Amino acid sequence: MRIRFTKMQGAGNDFVVLDETRGSLGLTAAQYRFLADRHFGVGADQILTVRPPSKDAAEGVDFQYVIHNADGGEVEQCGNGARCFMRFVREQHLTEKDAVRVETLAGIIEPRMGEDGRVTVDMGPPIFEPARVPFDTAGLSPQPMGSWHTWHLALGTHADSAIVSVAVLSMGNPHAVQVVDNVDTAPVARQGPQIEHHPRFPQRVNAGFMQVGDRTHVKLRVFERGAGETLACGTGACAAVVAGIRLGLLDSRVDVQTHGGVLTIGWEGEGNPVLMTGPATTVFEGDIEVPELP
Repeated sequence: MRIRFTKMQGAGNDFVVLDETRGSLGLTAAQYRFLADRHFGVGADQILTVRPPSKDAAEGVDFQYVIHNADGGEVEQCGNGARCFMRFVREQHLTEKDAVRVETLAGIIEPRMGEDGRVTVDMGPPIFEPARVPFDTAGLSPQPMGSWHTWHLALGTHADSAIVSVAVLSMGNPHAVQVVDNVDTAPVARQGPQIEHHPRFPQRVNAGFMQVGDRTHVKLRVFERGAGETLACGTGACAAVVAGIRLGLLDSRVDVQTHGGVLTIGWEGEGNPVLMTGPATTVFEGDIEVPELP
């Protein structure tokens, strides 16, 4: 099967974008993995698919947004991808609107194209209830900090296993954020997989490592579930800033420096949506022969 694709990136978080507005491609998990493979496929952190609204979509929804990680698994949300989604539907003339309503597994989001070429996405309000993240708190005690708390996680079963302090929340997908002194020396490669697969997160989790510069600037690295460390993670930036605000470390508008670029995150407090602004760039377009894979 030969398919058309667009390669895009948002702050270095890279994507293969597929247009299924005229019909489903019917790809399998193995075929998504093939497309994401950087040696045999196109290469990407995630595969993004544009579809018409589902039959159960709310009134006024323009598109459905489907996300598959590099491991072929479908996930609920991808913030950097949402910005690329907006640019894609405009550049492919699928809409003439400056803002669209898009359904995801996590709910409705609203990307908006700015005059400066950056895209702002209303990511909806964060979720703090552990059961909805989901996060198993049985036997754990919250550690108060600011107006919120963190949780101590043992990364192993030995007496000398590392214990990390994480703030846990969902931005439509689960995040565990820890504050570190220096993101450049943080043990992302070692602790990232341990946190991602920690048994207290039944759907796995994205592990964030945040260094606070001042109340309006942070540095961030994220080990994403199903993708490993990426150059940027939009929902990870949202989760990190929300956590920093609730822990008393940050103001309501913060620039997040990732390896791939800067994202600007704004949040006015509980019950309000998180607004994420950042770049979205088309890299190239092409066709690829996708083998039949189970």
